[in-house]
Amino acid sequence: MLVTIDKRGSINLPALIRKELGIKSGSHLEISVEAGGAITLYPVKIYRTIKLGESGLLKLQEARKSEKCKLPDWFIEDVSNAGTNSE
Repeated sequence: MLVTIDKRGSINLPALIRKELGIKSGSHLEISVEAGGAITLYPVKIYRTIKLGESGLLKLQEARKSEKCKLPDWFIEDVSNAGTNSE
């Protein structure tokens, strides 16, 4: 499949390839250059890491109880698995 590099050095991945690999806007790809110059792209998932100490977890619990504002969904999901550094 032939693609063209634009003036910024970007390429467009054809829709067929994006669909086959499940690549959407915001997806991350690892790129490597193989021997002979072949370029390989690997789809990767990026997971946020949140580390809180005991005092941070206590503050978070207090904030949850206050219900003064809504936290982003990604933060709520990540924090649901949070633990202390000693665990």
